[in-house]
Amino acid sequence: MSIREWPVAERPRERLLQCGAASLSDAELLAVFLRTGVAGKSAVDLARCLLKKFGGLRALMEADMSTFLGELGLGPAKYTQLQAVMEIGRRHLAETIEREPALCSPAAVRRYLKAMLRHESSEAFACLFLDTKQRPLGFEILFRGSIDSARVYPREVVKRSLAHNAAALILCHNHPSGVPEPSQADLHMTLQLKEALGLVEVRVLDHIIIGDGEPLSMVEHGWLKA
Repeated sequence: MSIREWPVAERPRERLLQCGAASLSDAELLAVFLRTGVAGKSAVDLARCLLKKFGGLRALMEADMSTFLGELGLGPAKYTQLQAVMEIGRRHLAETIEREPALCSPAAVRRYLKAMLRHESSEAFACLFLDTKQRPLGFEILFRGSIDSARVYPREVVKRSLAHNAAALILCHNHPSGVPEPSQADLHMTLQLKEALGLVEVRVLDHIIIGDGEPLSMVEHGWLKA
């Protein structure tokens, strides 16, 4: 049955307008994005099939172009629209962070860092540069590595900190495995960077590790003193 034949109160688009996006299931949200189904399947039916095939919404959104285009009902237009929607979300978070008078919302910072790095298929190391009042100056991915590690050079981190005229920064990297626990190499690298940045009077406020679930803070776990 076409969604147009459903009772109005049950249609995803109408429910979103009436109750908000949070009231919709993953399949219903995806159906709103897809807009149309395929022969014999409504947009919601197609969305459910796609989520089952990919194993969830995140896996679908992070699929590479060839995998995405290999599915019925998903073409180049849908792929470009999805990439645009994801980038809009990341930029919205970035602007939210930039509007803060200072980093008074650690949860917002972590959401932003997770949005910027969780989709990376290999390990990436980044910095959020801050001024003397802990207001964001910029975010940069400085190094990318294999799925196991990224080679991080303290000299380059110092160089980019000086280029931003940063007074402090938050280090961040992702674990593609989904497990945010730091390795001994992560801890050693963090202390190296803190020491190198200290020589140019740039404070390391935290090192956030992005995996599945809540990002991990080295400061909160006692592995780093800000």
